[in-house]
Amino acid sequence: MSSLQNAATPRVCAEPEVKVPVLSVRAIDKRFKTKSGDEIHALNKISVDLADGEFVSVLGPSGCGKTTLLKILAGIVPPSGGTLLYRGTAISGPQAGMGVVFQSSVLLPWWTVLDNVLLPIRVLKLDLTSYRQKARELLRLVGLEGFENSYPGELSGGMQQRAAIVRGLIHDPGILLMDEPFGALDAMTRERMNVELQRIWLSTRKTVFFITHSVSEAVFLSDRVLVMSARPGSLVENVRVSFPRPRNADLMSTAEFGDLTRHLRHVLGGSGAVHD
Repeated sequence: MSSLQNAATPRVCAEPEVKVPVLSVRAIDKRFKTKSGDEIHALNKISVDLADGEFVSVLGPSGCGKTTLLKILAGIVPPSGGTLLYRGTAISGPQAGMGVVFQSSVLLPWWTVLDNVLLPIRVLKLDLTSYRQKARELLRLVGLEGFENSYPGELSGGMQQRAAIVRGLIHDPGILLMDEPFGALDAMTRERMNVELQRIWLSTRKTVFFITHSVSEAVFLSDRVLVMSARPGSLVENVRVSFPRPRNADLMSTAEFGDLTRHLRHVLGGSGAVHD
């Protein structure tokens, strides 16, 4: 058996093998009240640790609470129960240590790419002058050098998402939270962006919490894949992905990659809740 086959054999972890958690999530629960007074139980006792520099993806059926969980991690939405620790400190609101990238790039159309990237610096009231050079360096890293003074409407969808990733990284967060950032892109652009995101991650080594509906995307990008149940969302599987890095698109055609994606689809129940 080849070294790739040995490294790629799917291994299911009963508990996360995390030595240095940058984020500790313990028994997070979330309940909502509807306008009619009914209660919706969105998340049920979610517990997970994220290691410094780890890339973790989350799969689950629509409506299982993936985005709600991300918003809780970001401090945007409070949990109904449980605890969150970022580097040992309780999270009680939005954190400067978190960067967020949404499915839509949410770039302000009347601002240039450079101004959009610097938005978190303005919000955090940091020195704009000292961060402009860093912004230019990050734009060069993602292949947007020369587009600093362009406007979002002049960029392709993939380029807009690259700018959104830079905006998420500009203030040097400890964790980058990504909510289906490539979900609105066509298949070919999405595949290229997966390779691009891996390259950016290998350069920055940020901890990434990545939500997706695509099993193949999760496996290609991740060190671990977490699977959530239908609502109320709970963690039902924690699978370590051991393929060597850097990974290229040819990996997706290997038997080992297929074995792991089939295992995850089986866990998801073959309900059609995910796609590639």
